[in-house]
Amino acid sequence: MAFHCFTEDTLMSELIHDDYRLLQVISRFGIGLGFGEHTVAQTCEHDGVHAPTFLAVVNFVVSNGRVDTAELAADVSVGHLMAYLQRSHSYFVDFRLPAIRRKLIEAVDYSASNQMAFLILKFYDDYAAEVTRHMEYENSHIHTYVQSLLEGRRPAGSATYAALAQQHEDNHAKLTSSSDELKNIITKYYPGRTDSQQLADTLMDIFIMEEDLLSHCRLEDTLFAAAVQQLEQQLREQHEAPALSGQSHGPAGPVTASELSEREKEVICHVVRGLSNKEIAARMFISTNTVMTHRRNIARKLQIHSPAGLTIYAIVNGLIDLVDVKL
Repeated sequence: MAFHCFTEDTLMSELIHDDYRLLQVISRFGIGLGFGEHTVAQTCEHDGVHAPTFLAVVNFVVSNGRVDTAELAADVSVGHLMAYLQRSHSYFVDFRLPAIRRKLIEAVDYSASNQMAFLILKFYDDYAAEVTRHMEYENSHIHTYVQSLLEGRRPAGSATYAALAQQHEDNHAKLTSSSDELKNIITKYYPGRTDSQQLADTLMDIFIMEEDLLSHCRLEDTLFAAAVQQLEQQLREQHEAPALSGQSHGPAGPVTASELSEREKEVICHVVRGLSNKEIAARMFISTNTVMTHRRNIARKLQIHSPAGLTIYAIVNGLIDLVDVKL
């Protein structure tokens, strides 16, 4: 199923009109409403948000995860994406779960004769505690490990991200199972002696939260995982390169254009012109994975990770004319 792929030139208001779920994405990036006729690029710059990361999440959500996550991950800032996930955790634990519990208390009959109401509330509390434990584990273990990668190191004796993530991927499936069970109990077995409209509204909130949580988990398992694994690969290449070349681990001097391969220079020019990894691969008759490898090598050699930085480098070193740059 095709979906509309948003770009930095898209109006922020268009995002919300196209898919209301993006309201939560916008909020969790710390972007406030009232952006008028500003584009994604203008709004992100104003609010200090990394636009490629924001767009990667937006396009992931509107496509329901049916995108090339490896390609999206190449342009993602792992630090900005992790901050987004942490804000999502706070939203679920501190706001959404307590809000539904309050509505559930108002919607069901807690008279002495209705023991089912107390069982439903206990089941909900167990489910909320399970979600909370899962997200606390991610914050304290997964994100702590990723933070060490962002600082240029990997904790001694630690497993890879894939190994660390395996447990919480399994927990994602358990969360979905528990949510399904909660919905089934309410819809199939709760006695009808209550305000059906209020209970139906609460159940609707549970469905919406489950959809939101499922999208969140899918993003962690695919886009975030791909971005972190690319970061791990970059660190491995940085640590291995001096040993393979017989160089010391001291600071290297600035890399000149002559030290880049011709293919790497070509990739830089295409990035500066605004082409995606997939478009670059088609132009150069190589795979998308090869393009991402070139970009990792370029980032390692130049210590430049953003298209804006590559643009300046390309102009200064005469790789491209200013008139060819996508501004």
